[in-house]
Amino acid sequence: MMEWQGKRYWLIGASEGLGRALAMTLSRAGAEVIVSARSQERLDALVAELPGKARAVAVDVTDRQAVEQVAQDIGPIDGMIYLAGVYWPMAAQDWNPEQAEAMAEINFLGGIRAVGAVLPGMIDRGQGHIVLTGSLSGFRGLPGAIGYSASKAGLMALGESMQADLRKTSIRVQLANPGFIKTRLTDKNEFRMPFIMTPEEAAQEMFELMNSDAFKRSFPMLFSWVFRLSQFLPDWAYYRLFGAR
Repeated sequence: MMEWQGKRYWLIGASEGLGRALAMTLSRAGAEVIVSARSQERLDALVAELPGKARAVAVDVTDRQAVEQVAQDIGPIDGMIYLAGVYWPMAAQDWNPEQAEAMAEINFLGGIRAVGAVLPGMIDRGQGHIVLTGSLSGFRGLPGAIGYSASKAGLMALGESMQADLRKTSIRVQLANPGFIKTRLTDKNEFRMPFIMTPEEAAQEMFELMNSDAFKRSFPMLFSWVFRLSQFLPDWAYYRLFGAR
């Protein structure tokens, strides 16, 4: 179990859903949390509810200079958790360029910018902790998931590459891959979502990962095996099972 008292963690994408729930969890554990998202109003409301020391700093992750400026302003941190994400259900036949690019821009490139803003300082100080939020949908392409699956797969590969480079250093890298979480994003889905979790349940999974020495956690566990095992299926079998009907 980690000692959270006195630790400083920057949560990007914390104004609602999983990010908000995780900010609550870390604050209760004794960490100082800096919460970021685009809405200053929502962040201020969250900080007012947090039990511990907290600060709200709005940032747009599509703007690299803005992300770097916030990282500089908040100073040295013990860890950064990237939770920002957008989602629209989208099949290839219904391609929406603005939405597809927004998913790539925020879900993946935003993570690249956030890591780039904090990792060099962590390496210089010889300590740090970076947690990225992937998705079960990132293990293999899914129907109706243009933009989202690809962006999460990219973020997951980023985490895996960082772990390959940093595993023998004092920089901890971790990757959380949740399934369906009840938020305004999943409210857009018109299909049944098995094993759907509350934000609080998903935050607890991430908190347990962060307290462990594991690199990765995919959850809910039973549901995650469907996606993890799908990687071993030959293409003809995979698309027969998971392709559009």
